[in-house]
Amino acid sequence: MNLQALTQRAANSEVRELELLSLEGGFYLARIRLDHGQFTLLDDAAKPLHLRSINHLRDLLQLVAPFPCVLVQQCVHDEMCGRSAGPVEELRIPFSLAAH
Repeated sequence: MNLQALTQRAANSEVRELELLSLEGGFYLARIRLDHGQFTLLDDAAKPLHLRSINHLRDLLQLVAPFPCVLVQQCVHDEMCGRSAGPVEELRIPFSLAAH
């Protein structure tokens, strides 16, 4: 999904959530959840858009209708130290697109 499609879907209240995925290497990817699936935010070349921070995302979406957002980080500490049982769950931190 490109920025134009995201803008249109947000204006139509179709966006259920945006997950900002924190990845190794210090960059982020945005994944948009709609009723019928999840889509990665793409750049003009139809490749995943690499974001630098939450503020970079806020700047990019400053004119887009608001929707719920969450920062998603894997809990690598649990993976490194080991766990006796159960899946390692990701850390999910809600945030707003409003500039602070």
